[in-house]
Amino acid sequence: MTEPTVLVDADQERDVIAAVLQRHGASREPAVVQASWLVEADLRGQSSHGIARLPMLVARIQAGLLVPDAVATMNWRRDSVLSVDGARGFGPVVAQQALEIGATRAQTTGIALIAISNSNHLGILAPYVENVAAKGLICIALTTSEALVHPWGGRDAMVGTNPLAIAVPADPSPFVLDMATGQISMGKIIHYSQIGRSLEPGWAVDGEGEPTTDPQAALGGSISPFGGPKGFALGLAFEVLVGSLTNSALGRDVHGTLDAEEVCNKGDVFVCIDQTVVTGVPRSDEVSKYLNDVRSTPAVAGSAGVRIPGERAASERARRTTSGVEVALTSWEAAVDLAGGVDASGMNLDPLGSFVVRDQSPGS
Repeated sequence: MTEPTVLVDADQERDVIAAVLQRHGASREPAVVQASWLVEADLRGQSSHGIARLPMLVARIQAGLLVPDAVATMNWRRDSVLSVDGARGFGPVVAQQALEIGATRAQTTGIALIAISNSNHLGILAPYVENVAAKGLICIALTTSEALVHPWGGRDAMVGTNPLAIAVPADPSPFVLDMATGQISMGKIIHYSQIGRSLEPGWAVDGEGEPTTDPQAALGGSISPFGGPKGFALGLAFEVLVGSLTNSALGRDVHGTLDAEEVCNKGDVFVCIDQTVVTGVPRSDEVSKYLNDVRSTPAVAGSAGVRIPGERAASERARRTTSGVEVALTSWEAAVDLAGGVDASGMNLDPLGSFVVRDQSPGS
């Protein structure tokens, strides 16, 4: 049996999360930025990175592992290399500040490399690269995580899920890829465990290295690399690349995105590129035409057609912006409780109020 969800307005979800963070020491601006990242995840159907993460953020603040009003140190090592010490701040706050500076520099130098350390969990990557692409720049994002993925041919978790995101300007919207090198995020396994939902075959193995669809067993095991040996190779490459550029921990020494006991010591890397500095001309028209050609490829039997990476999330975001965001009822009730029963404006909150509670049990 899976738990019911509650349908909430995205703006109210953002206000409640921001109220929670402000109640636990954050000023309004960083609270809203962090809240917006959780809401973006829920809007795009990535509930493992949405409001469900809020209790852990609060626990990390209370443990002194996350400094809500931290001031990051930005140091240009060279004209196009920015080193950032996040001072244990909110991941989205630190990254957004660094990207504003880095994207501006890239418009002069043609490229800017941003290496971030000592910052907390970034959340979903797509919005970062999308925001840079909106300025007409290409953006690449890489980050590492705890060792959650087993090597190809091995049993024990040794590599992070190590996501990658790329955005390239196009019309009417940029090309956006956001993917991890594991079959699934650990946040999703935790979420499936909470709602009693089975994993898909091939996503994870148990503590003995045997394939499992039981999320509880997977929590004691490890995530499988996507694409077998190729996914493992990419994840490992990103691990050593990001670790080398950010002077951050590697493999099983990485902590702090899933617990409230350790300082977050993973690394984040962003690359901003002004294509017009490189080529002399923008290429968005050519990219747009090519993407349309790919979309128009004849579909195989049983397929609804070709969809470009990022389009499913964009479609889901548009739908949920209009119709409301479905979040787990327990996550919503926990957020309202952490907010002390009031939203960011001071309005009293009813955990259910006028919201629609939906029974998501099989057959309902």
